[in-house]
Amino acid sequence: MPQIIETPTGDARLHWFRADAPRAVLLLGHGAGGGIEAPDLQALAAALPAAGITVVLAEQPWRVAGRKLAPAPKTLDTGWPAQYAAAAGAGLPVFAGGRSAGARVACRTAAGLGAAGVLALAFPLHPPGKPEKSRAEELLDTGLPTLVVQGGTDTFGTPEEFPDLPDTHRLVEVPYASHGFKVPKKAPLGQDEALALIADAVAGWL
Repeated sequence: MPQIIETPTGDARLHWFRADAPRAVLLLGHGAGGGIEAPDLQALAAALPAAGITVVLAEQPWRVAGRKLAPAPKTLDTGWPAQYAAAAGAGLPVFAGGRSAGARVACRTAAGLGAAGVLALAFPLHPPGKPEKSRAEELLDTGLPTLVVQGGTDTFGTPEEFPDLPDTHRLVEVPYASHGFKVPKKAPLGQDEALALIADAVAGWL
């Protein structure tokens, strides 16, 4: 059963995928235009418990309330600490992350919450077509070990567009993949292979 968490911005809903003998917890938030059904989040929830990682998919208050659009970043950040505290309740190291807007929340808050590291899936480096509006600072300033997993054709920022990353950061490209990690049918890499690449990269990094 999902766990309901009260936050200052409304109730969040945590979905737990537990490892039998967990050594860490990976808390993941979703993007601004979708929910925890995102294929990359589901792939990690399916694969990582076998590697000793309990995965928690965090359904944000705006989604729980039935709204279609995410609120402002500050509102997202305000609701995150209570969700993190629930994930940290088992006393295990917690890695904070998410996809797109969820990745930005983790980047901005993880160090202050005491996270062991940050996982940024499909980090929105800039709005599509507006590379001048860079959000690189959020990613560069996490102050923690950080893994970025980015689609090779992501319109929010391809791997080639990222600045030089500090030694604490690692960037993994998913070839041919979009912002949602979808790959064209004609691509040499199949959809299942793309999702497996993500899961393997995250498992290896953790």
